[in-house]
Amino acid sequence: MITRARHLSRNWPVLLSSLLVAGLGGLAIALVSCGGTGSINSMNGTGMIRVTLTDPPSCAFPNGSFDHVFVTIRSVQAHVSATAGDNDPGWQELAPQLNAQPMQIDLFSASATACLLSTLGSNDALPAGAYQQIRLLLVANSGASVVPATNACGNQGYNCVVLHDGTVYPLQLSSQANTGLKIPPGQILGGPITVKPGEDVDLNIDFNACASILREGNGEFRLKPVLTAGQVSANRTGISGQVVDAATGKPIVGGTVMVAVEQQGAGGQDVVIMQTAADASGDFNFCPLPSGNTYDLVADAVDGAGVAYNATVAIGVPGGTNLGAIALYAETSANPGPATFQGFVTATTGTSAASIDAAASALQSVTLSGGSARLVVVPAEVGSMADFSVKSSANCPATAPLNSNCGQYTLVEPASNPSVGEFASGQIKYNPPSAGVVPYTIGVNAFVPMSGGLVDCSPSSKSTSTDVNKNPLLAVPATTVTPREIDFSGCS
Repeated sequence: MITRARHLSRNWPVLLSSLLVAGLGGLAIALVSCGGTGSINSMNGTGMIRVTLTDPPSCAFPNGSFDHVFVTIRSVQAHVSATAGDNDPGWQELAPQLNAQPMQIDLFSASATACLLSTLGSNDALPAGAYQQIRLLLVANSGASVVPATNACGNQGYNCVVLHDGTVYPLQLSSQANTGLKIPPGQILGGPITVKPGEDVDLNIDFNACASILREGNGEFRLKPVLTAGQVSANRTGISGQVVDAATGKPIVGGTVMVAVEQQGAGGQDVVIMQTAADASGDFNFCPLPSGNTYDLVADAVDGAGVAYNATVAIGVPGGTNLGAIALYAETSANPGPATFQGFVTATTGTSAASIDAAASALQSVTLSGGSARLVVVPAEVGSMADFSVKSSANCPATAPLNSNCGQYTLVEPASNPSVGEFASGQIKYNPPSAGVVPYTIGVNAFVPMSGGLVDCSPSSKSTSTDVNKNPLLAVPATTVTPREIDFSGCS
């Protein structure tokens, strides 16, 4: 079985400010467009749109504590104005069937096809136009006038998580049930969603549940939505391959193999488009993917014995490529366990403590054939806490600024340098990992809690390449390293 990939967005500054902003960890939207002509700026008539949904569960048990995540969708809407507010007229229903019969979907269920989890509905009379905003609305956990035909959440509302021990917890939504989980203009790769008269458009929503659920200190689960968007090919081809042990050529036994597909963002740093856990055979398949683009792919692993493997990076891979075997090298230190980065993040308005949602990522630098360098996001392994809340001053370190709240992240990462290959002329050849010190950069993004993905603080993205002692931030096998504190100010 090939594991489908999920859109991810927990990741690194540019991810949320230039491509995607945290909204449901990963609601990613992609379009397939067929036929149609005419002026985008002066269109009359109607087109047809079909809406589908995907989300492979990379944090399902045993990689995480969840067996099921249920959400109940009552509407998918779009607007041609980039500045339209929540209550402005002009929002168009993309799947009007949901208004009368909401759909409760288990985001961790098996997909109906190689890429698609479920079909949400369609609108065959959508006014033609260039749609610049999309939002998905969920049924409120209480007080809803229209509810799904069946409800797997019982008395816990209509949106819930089910842990592996069978316990059910409501998924807290706050205002998102009314205002929707949003994809603003800057989060749609390739620009607006253009529907021309007589044109058929396939819209896929990839719901990144694993990056979208925060467990609060009181034991409650809260939705912290993450959104990405892009245009995919009509045949839904993606990027696939098999991750193997470099020494044996066989799948890595036990543990978890994480794989991310990324694109270069502003400033030269990669941003994660999709992420998944490979299956027991090491197989993965990222689909659907935005068409007409090339991607970087990053894989790493920790086996069942706790031995860490380096990250292997494939640069410039076209969509529709099967990369075949991707070799990871087991670390050979005396204690070959992964490194752990555990650091603090603070937030202040300037005069008082501020509360934010935060997302942390670990990055390594790779050198390309022309001599240029690129920072790639290295997927965090099991045991990480990359998405977290900064809302209490109770456990702040002594170095925290006055009048600030604090939060802590944990990222489990390879303690070795990456293996790198560049795709050219239909082939790719990887260089083995280099020896020596293993430098990292930690990036963190800040968001307004319960906002559906609104960035917060000034700036909303910060990073550090030094440790708490202001030395270069280096990974050490089987050791916890403390990065330099990241302090956000000017937060709301």
